[in-house]
Amino acid sequence: MPLITILVEDSPTIQENLIPALAELAGVLIVAVADTAPAAIAALEHHRDTWQLAVVDLFLKQGSGLTVVRACQHRHDFQHVLVLTNYATQEMKRRCLALGADGVFDKSTELEGFFAQCAAYQAV
Repeated sequence: MPLITILVEDSPTIQENLIPALAELAGVLIVAVADTAPAAIAALEHHRDTWQLAVVDLFLKQGSGLTVVRACQHRHDFQHVLVLTNYATQEMKRRCLALGADGVFDKSTELEGFFAQCAAYQAV
């Protein structure tokens, strides 16, 4: 069974590259893509009992990925939130984890770890 996933990313180029890579490398099925915080929160609510993974960028067309991570604080135990960003400073990682993210990965240097974590959720 594929890992039911919501992608929160505002770059069409990253969306185009990340969606097939997630499917191939981690057995992910993207059921919604959002490029703003309000759209992401609406997608999470729409799929509230079925999504298993939310992949969240921090900088969006409107709002912040931090708002999206915060909105996931009361999720089910089977639901995971990973932040994938170009701004993975130690302070930002600390803030994301404090808000309930399960992991924070840098888009340019930590993709291997990101895909490995996604695949680990698929294996459970």
